[in-house]
Order: sequence, then structure tokens, then C-alpha cells
Amino acid sequence: MSNRLNKIDEYHFQLRFSEQGNVVAVGDGIVWVEGLPSAAVDELLFLEDGSKAMVSYLIENLIGAILLEETDQLTSGTLVYHSGLYLSTPVGDELLGRVIDPFGVPLDGKSSPTCEKRRLIDVKSPPIIDRDFVNKPLYTGNKILDCLIPIGKGQRQLIIGDAGLGKSSIAIDTVINQKDKNVRCIYVLIGQKRINTLTTIQTLTASGAMEYTTIVVAEATNLPGLQYLAPFAGCAIAEEWMFLGYDTLIIYDDLTKHAECYRELSLLLRRPPGREAFPADIFFLHSRLLERSTCLASRLGGGSMTALPIIETKEGEIAAYIPTNLISITDGQIYFDAKLFVAGFFPAIDITKSVSRIGGKAQTEQIKNESARIKLDYLQFLELEAFTHFGTKLEASMQKKIQRGRILRELLKQDQLAPLPIEAEMAWLVAYNDGLFDEISPDEISQHFAALIQLVQQNQLKLTDSREKWHNIFAHDKTI
Repeated sequence: MSNRLNKIDEYHFQLRFSEQGNVVAVGDGIVWVEGLPSAAVDELLFLEDGSKAMVSYLIENLIGAILLEETDQLTSGTLVYHSGLYLSTPVGDELLGRVIDPFGVPLDGKSSPTCEKRRLIDVKSPPIIDRDFVNKPLYTGNKILDCLIPIGKGQRQLIIGDAGLGKSSIAIDTVINQKDKNVRCIYVLIGQKRINTLTTIQTLTASGAMEYTTIVVAEATNLPGLQYLAPFAGCAIAEEWMFLGYDTLIIYDDLTKHAECYRELSLLLRRPPGREAFPADIFFLHSRLLERSTCLASRLGGGSMTALPIIETKEGEIAAYIPTNLISITDGQIYFDAKLFVAGFFPAIDITKSVSRIGGKAQTEQIKNESARIKLDYLQFLELEAFTHFGTKLEASMQKKIQRGRILRELLKQDQLAPLPIEAEMAWLVAYNDGLFDEISPDEISQHFAALIQLVQQNQLKLTDSREKWHNIFAHDKTI
């Protein structure tokens, strides 16, 4: 009897000291709550109508929370309880091949993934002592990137440019090129239209890339809270595999919409606006996300997370607030130019404005040696070609450089959804450096390039083969 009374007293004690708040106002993806003095920022709140929210802003006697779920019954006066929990998402191999929302809810019509483990969405990035130098290449299958703007595993490489220039296409090609390379990919779609989401899913499915890919979706029609949390959820999924020793690749498509979503929520929560009306902590928001991408030390398994964040510019203005923030956070940028796109140079990557600050240290020695002067030659060609627009008469040696530059420009062109093996990229570098294309018209380069690739396949050339072997095979063949 005494035990029973003790349990009743304990129950009344917990009931008396548990906190209960109520909704003051709700709308536009946020909810104002009063009566929860112990609530902490980022804590999960449960509402009586079945909705969920996350604490985001604390002011005197009032809490601003971001809605994660919403029902028609949610209204002023709804009871609110704080949970003491923080947001997490399911992680594990069960997510491969799946399309989910930031909380692991399936969006592909299949049953819920039976993940045994969950991981906090927002955690601290690995400390410096747990990191290693970027020392392994991540091949994208693109000639410009792999040869001139190389990316290493664990790098953060920004993809930047105006809308409609092929930024997402290059990211999709990179995912497709990871087939049979033991790289697990996460593609995060933030605030995209449904047609864009479906196109991405169908493209990756048709190419067989879904076998090693997870797609995290927060569409434009979803609550702003889901769009805000989507990149952090995708990062948590990739982070789990990274700490298990896997190489991972994560695409954030795109962080411009993510920043705009966060600005919307912050203004609704009455945070003071800063430059371009963005809150002052937008830099911290993206830096704490991208800093989680790294190459782990071998004692921690040596896994890596390579991040390719995508952002959109307006009229090519890279000095805007969000672009400058992300350029300073990342290890380089791939810049897409509208003029190149109109001129028919695909992918429309502006080599003069693109850079990879650390990718060269991870580049394969053979590729690094062959491409050492390619970028410089191309930049010199662009300067020389500018003189020809004024009718300037050039001497024979300059004319030859311009001809080689035009050949190089044709070689750098590449169709969408056609990533190349690294052996094919080694092949055109050797052939170009040895002058095997010098007597060919730029209009015929694509035909000779196809013959070159076929020659590589027939002779089963490998990157580890000596340069003399590559040169001898190409020099004695009559098809190139």
C-alpha cells in the first residue's frame, strides 16, 4: 500500500512541475508560444493537435518556434509541451535508393525505411585533430573539372551561376560518375518545383545511380521549416557513412533558396534584418553546415564527405551577400557564365573565374603532369583571340597558338549525362599535348575524340600505364 502511495505522490510531483504552454499566434510556418520558461533553442515541441515545432527564438515571456508539422486544428490556445529532445533523422544503408523528407518519411511510395539508428540533425563539425589532408581525387567525369579545376574527397566546392545554365546538370553528372567507385551520394533538393524534383529522380534512376544514392526532398510547397532543415538532415545521413569509413558526396541544390527560406522565417520571428534583409547569423548557418564536410583521419576510418553546394546569382553578380559568404566558406568555385551558354560552350564553365584551392593536391600525378599548362594555354588563347576581333594582323606563331586554342575549346566541350572515365580524360590530354590534333579542323574534333576514346577501350589503357605507351599507340594510329 505504501509503495502505491509513493508512486501516486511521484506522479503528482511530476505533474505539478511539468511545464505546459499554449499557442498565442500561428501563421506562415511559425507559431508563437507562451508558458514554457525552460524551453531551449532547437528543442522539439509537441502540440496538442498533433503538430510539431522547433524552438528558434526566445524573448521575454514568449517563444518563437518553426512549424515542422501542421494540422487544421492548430489555432490560438492549443496546448504545447516541451520534450527535451532535439531533432534527429534516421540513418543507415536502408536509405540507399530511397527518396525521403528531412525526417526520413518516404516520398517514393515505398514502405518506411527500417533504420535501426538515428542521428542528430545539427551537430558540431569534426575538430581539426580528427581531420586529414585532402589527398584522394573525386572524379566528376567532366573534362574541365577533372583536369583544370580538380576536386578532392573531403573538399567543399561551390557551384555558382545564373539560373538555367546547367549547374544542377553538372552535379547530377558527378553523381552518375560515382557508379562502381564505392562513393555514397546524397542529393538534397531544397525549395525546388515538383517538376524539377521529378526530373532529377528520373534521371538518377534511369542512369542506375539510385543504387548508391539517397535523395532528401523539401519542395517549394512544403513548410519553410522542412526546407530549412533539409540540408542538415542530408548532412547527418552522409556523416553517418563518413564515420563508418565510407567516401560520400553530398549535393545541396540549392543554398540560395535555403538562405531565402531562413530569411523569411527570421523576419517572421522578428529578428533584426541585416544586409539584403538576411539575418546576421546566415554566415554562421552555412559555415556550420559546410564545415562538417571533411576528410577524416585514418584512425577514425578515413571516411570523407565532399560537398557541392549550388547557389544562384542574379545577372552574374557574384559580389552579392550570399555568394560572397559561400565563396569565403568553400575551397573553390565552379562559375557558370551566361555568355558562354549563349555561345554554345557546354558546360558553360568560365575557366577564368573558376578555381579549386586544394583539389590539385589530390589530383592523380599523371593527370596533373599532363594538364599543368592547359589552363595557362587556354587563358593566353582567350587574350589573343580578343585581338582578332579588332582585325589585328598576327604573326604565324600567334596564329598557330590561336588555332591550338580553338581546338582546345572544342575538346573541353562535353554533352550532358555523358561523364567520361578518367582514362578518356588522360587520352585527350596526351593527344593534345603531343600535337596530334593540330592539323585537324575544330569542326571535326568531336569525331576524332570519339575515335580516341574507342582506341583507349580497344587497347585497355590504364592510368598507371607509362606515358610512352599512350603516346606510341596514339601516334601510330591513323584514325586520330
